[in-house]
Amino acid sequence: MSERLATPTTGGPGAPARPATSPATSRLLEQLLQMMADRGASDLHLSVGHVPRMRLSGRMEPMPYRALTEADFEAAVRDVTPPAQWKRFQDTGDALYAWDSPTVARFRVSLFRHERGSAAVFRIISKKVPALEQLGLPDVVHRLTRFRDGLVLVTGPRGSGKTTTLAALTQEVREARALHVISLEQPTEFIHRSQTSVVTQREVGVHAPTFSDALAAAMREDPDVLVIGELTDTETMRGALAAAEMGLLVFASLDTVSAKKAIERIFNLFPPEEQDGVRGMVADVLRGVLSQQLVPAIGGGRVAAVEVLFGSSALAQLLRDRKTQQIPNLIQMGKAHGMIEMDDALLQLLRDDKAEAEVLYQRAVDKKEMRKRLRREFNVVIAGPDDDDDEALAKLGG
Repeated sequence: MSERLATPTTGGPGAPARPATSPATSRLLEQLLQMMADRGASDLHLSVGHVPRMRLSGRMEPMPYRALTEADFEAAVRDVTPPAQWKRFQDTGDALYAWDSPTVARFRVSLFRHERGSAAVFRIISKKVPALEQLGLPDVVHRLTRFRDGLVLVTGPRGSGKTTTLAALTQEVREARALHVISLEQPTEFIHRSQTSVVTQREVGVHAPTFSDALAAAMREDPDVLVIGELTDTETMRGALAAAEMGLLVFASLDTVSAKKAIERIFNLFPPEEQDGVRGMVADVLRGVLSQQLVPAIGGGRVAAVEVLFGSSALAQLLRDRKTQQIPNLIQMGKAHGMIEMDDALLQLLRDDKAEAEVLYQRAVDKKEMRKRLRREFNVVIAGPDDDDDEALAKLGG
């Protein structure tokens, strides 16, 4: 591949001057980041032994540069990495931090190693926190910001925009009321400005060694709202539930694909002897779950599909009775109250001509039922590994 990115690019006559390049910024890295930003990509991937690639509309696309060497990688990345994080990367093969490019944007940076050498992913972060409307989320999501206490979960697979949604929810809460909001993140991505509310942002790995340590300290700092970037372990989950029980409003994220799986993940973090007690706590404090996916859209880009579950006495009873398998039915029954099931949200994208049926089927929670609905409602036939016996027989002529 061509190395044309290695030479500076300039605008034509009358083009606006670009900011001077920081001495700490590799020219190659700056050009790659500028190209991904100009194309509307979400991530830049640098990996020794491979050409640079960017993630555009969910797909990986090669960029016009040769395969990187270890020397290329270090020249591009070392000077933009905080010294403590570079040492961590050298010692452990892993590091995570946020970095402000002087010419492009703010980025979340993940460094890691693989079989050929070093690698990095630069994910672009908007310097302005988006409003919920800008994210394409349904109006009912605003209700999640109006609670005064309890636990609100934002869930979805990796890369589904959970951090952005958490930031938008936080912004709406802090603008509506005068509160002390403490955000615990790794790394700190969106920067919140204290206006109506006081916003304290603490970065795990910088201001506290772990999420659970940061959460324990936050409880001594007179918060009204806690925002926890990720619930990854038992102690952090225990602290989040305790904070919600004490009357704080807690927003937190989990890597799951549905509201049902999010709640089951909470229970499964605890040993069996604690789970009955945890079920009771979750039943008491859970106010809502927003589960989201970003789906490749017709014509490029990605569009959000969102599941919404609100807490209720019926949900609380299901949780206490160990009947989480009935949560999808509860969401269906709660449509009149603003609840949305994920597979319904996916099918709505098809009705609105925003995404293709095959793509939506691949993202469905219940694929067998989705195939039936696609056939019944849209006359779209998609074969699957668990087709009904009569369908299989029909294909064989039986």
